[in-house]
Amino acid sequence: MRPRLVGSRDTRPTRRKSAFLPEVLAAVDLGSNSFHMVVARYSHGQLVIIDRLREMVRLASGVEENGRIDEAVAARAIACLQRFGQRLRAMRAGSVRAVGTSALRVAHRKQSFLERARAALGHPIEIISGREEARLIYGGVAHHLPSEPGRRLVIDIGGGSTELIIGEGLTPLELESLRLGCVVLSERFFEQGKISAKRMAAARVAVRSQLAPVQAAFLRRGWKHCAGSSGTVRAIGEAIRELTPRATLITPAGLKRLLEVVVSAGHVRNLRFGAVTEDRRPVFPGGLAILAELFAVLGLKEMRITEGALREGLLYDMVGRITDEDARERTVRSMQLRYHVDGEQAARVEASALRFLRDTRSAWKLRGDPAPYLVLKWAARLHEIGLDVAHSGYHRHGAYLLENADMPGFSREEQRLLARLVGGQRRKLVRETLAELVPPWDRQAIHLVVLLRLAVLLHRGRGHNPLPRIRLTAKGGSVKLAFPARWLKDHPLTLADLQQEVAYLRTAGVALLVTGPGR
Repeated sequence: MRPRLVGSRDTRPTRRKSAFLPEVLAAVDLGSNSFHMVVARYSHGQLVIIDRLREMVRLASGVEENGRIDEAVAARAIACLQRFGQRLRAMRAGSVRAVGTSALRVAHRKQSFLERARAALGHPIEIISGREEARLIYGGVAHHLPSEPGRRLVIDIGGGSTELIIGEGLTPLELESLRLGCVVLSERFFEQGKISAKRMAAARVAVRSQLAPVQAAFLRRGWKHCAGSSGTVRAIGEAIRELTPRATLITPAGLKRLLEVVVSAGHVRNLRFGAVTEDRRPVFPGGLAILAELFAVLGLKEMRITEGALREGLLYDMVGRITDEDARERTVRSMQLRYHVDGEQAARVEASALRFLRDTRSAWKLRGDPAPYLVLKWAARLHEIGLDVAHSGYHRHGAYLLENADMPGFSREEQRLLARLVGGQRRKLVRETLAELVPPWDRQAIHLVVLLRLAVLLHRGRGHNPLPRIRLTAKGGSVKLAFPARWLKDHPLTLADLQQEVAYLRTAGVALLVTGPGR
């Protein structure tokens, strides 16, 4: 019989009503077409936007066929982030999140760029999955739309991807991200700015093929309202309004007329719309092809345009992490249920791992940052999810699931870090896999792995009797475990496991010393 998930004090949802929230928050979106920064003040339960910055960087156009980022485009991106960083320092933003989307998802060997980007902005860059991007977009849009009954379809056309979300109220129900963006499509079908009916038809066929796998699921779910976010949708809506001043929504008729005008222009330089700025003209035909085909494939009758987008979603997610319940907590609980985690065992390992963290955080310079606490807590709760695949090598199965699953609220690097911790919880520890993580985890992850390993080892018997008071001290690359008198002598299996652990950790460059009077 599979173990039942048992709730504990630390696995139930919590509300942090009295939590401290910085007055000024900022969200930075490193999009495939444009970089955006939004700065807001949180006042009386509301976010008030106090500054916006946007620069057309076209990062997607700089990702070469081999996955490398073109140096000229990288330099343009870094210069933009330096300007953003200067504004953030001047405004003294207390909490900042910066995320990379489609272009950075597909780029290879990007570590050097991410380190330069972090230095320029003054904050780390998270790379989020397509579905996480969709979740955040929906959060930004839903907070801007009026409260109304019924499901809504939200569409966001970016430079490198298009996100489709069906939700109700503030809750997303269906999330999808397609590798289909206005920059990539324009470069492929409208190279050098040339536009023709044949090119537009070919572009729409390519869009249709990408939509085919998700069409049935979205139509089956259904929606009552439709909203479009992003600069692409906004520019299309405003161009339609220039052609038909009374138009307040995007409709099939409006799109048809706009398509005729754009195709007849023959070249992007001939697009004479006030809404289509000079820097947007090169990618406008691709965005129009995507939206026109979305209307055709999904049978859309009308679409309203909303101001909310990814960066606003980031702001609301930041507020939620501090004042309400972190979306990552919900994801961890969901995974515990899905993979039939023994909640009592997870709670025991979590309690010991966090106690060890308190003992060592000063020596290992982990004090003052909540991230080590959160990551170690989540790793402890999920360390046995691999058992639902197979007992043999369950730590490796768990690592694979954590690195590749859709985990709402988590960035890709956070998932990768969790995977390394869970994968390193037992047996041989390969330290080189930890060095591949982004800073500061390339240096700090080894400490969290050691703490998790020791907690897992000491609870291997899955007993309900509490452990004795074990004193854990650390200094540099060494760890000392001090047990009460005679305890190790009375627990020979644990002693044997610890002796084996000494050898395992030695190969990873960590010295473990185990002491206990009366051994």
